[in-house]
Amino acid sequence: MSLAYSRSLFFMAFVAGALAMGVSYYLEYAVGLRPCGLCLVQRFCLALFTGVCLMASVHGPGRIGNILYWLLGLGCSLAGTVTAWRQVLLQSLPAEQAAACSTHLAELLASSPWLSVIRQMFKGAAECLEISWTLFGLSLTEWSLLFFVAMLILAVYQSLRLVWISFRRPLSGESSPRAFAGD
Repeated sequence: MSLAYSRSLFFMAFVAGALAMGVSYYLEYAVGLRPCGLCLVQRFCLALFTGVCLMASVHGPGRIGNILYWLLGLGCSLAGTVTAWRQVLLQSLPAEQAAACSTHLAELLASSPWLSVIRQMFKGAAECLEISWTLFGLSLTEWSLLFFVAMLILAVYQSLRLVWISFRRPLSGESSPRAFAGD
């Protein structure tokens, strides 16, 4: 029962990720917002998370596979959370500190190696500081942070839950006197 439950959660997480990807592409191509470097990193993390959830829901793995898929999802959502959190911090900088930020992403890519570009993006690129869209008083980056934190909480909870169940039940299929009736 818990494996079917986990499989449906993977599918719901996939649907949520696909909807978030759809919204990001809608805002880029229909509304005309240009994503900055940190936005593209967040989109990449979202695409990885969505892909992991799709693979897990189609694959329908066993107990150990579920734990591994949730840990992969945890890694993707953690990377997205860190990136979104950094961009929220950059957007909240005062104007005099924001002026000290680096040049645009295109200029960085033309003149520097990849690792240096990523390091420079996290220090602050000028295009990452702009807030060009809000909904209910929250910027797009703050909405992204909320989504990644929600997926991070889901992945942590499910990973810990499956590990707990694995320790309470034997893997060999023997019955355990402490096994849950509902799982």
